[in-house]
Amino acid sequence: MTDARDSGRLDAGTATDASLLPVAFDLLDAAKVITGTPATRYLALDTTAEREVGVWEHTVGVSRNIEADEVFVVLAGDATLEFIEPALAPIELRPGVVVRLEDGMSTIWTVRDTLRKVLVAP
Repeated sequence: MTDARDSGRLDAGTATDASLLPVAFDLLDAAKVITGTPATRYLALDTTAEREVGVWEHTVGVSRNIEADEVFVVLAGDATLEFIEPALAPIELRPGVVVRLEDGMSTIWTVRDTLRKVLVAP
């Protein structure tokens, strides 16, 4: 397995275990918390001038966020993603679900089992 933390890039032709994050969780800012004591952590796996690939986790709880542009695939967990602005139908998040978010979307994350996703962002 490869570790991208030193160079910012994964070695081509190697594997990285996205289920192992050598990063501590940080409690969310109180203004983002709706219920519970959710925490998040993030590890950039591969970064170039054009995009970043990373792994993000959110523990059990409910939080609000203003999103950035990204596409993600859920690796683990169980959650509901609600869209406040623009008002869109909620999405049930489970392993294998792929979602695209746009910069400025206002969302609510209701996480029932710690959510882990791999994301690609410009």
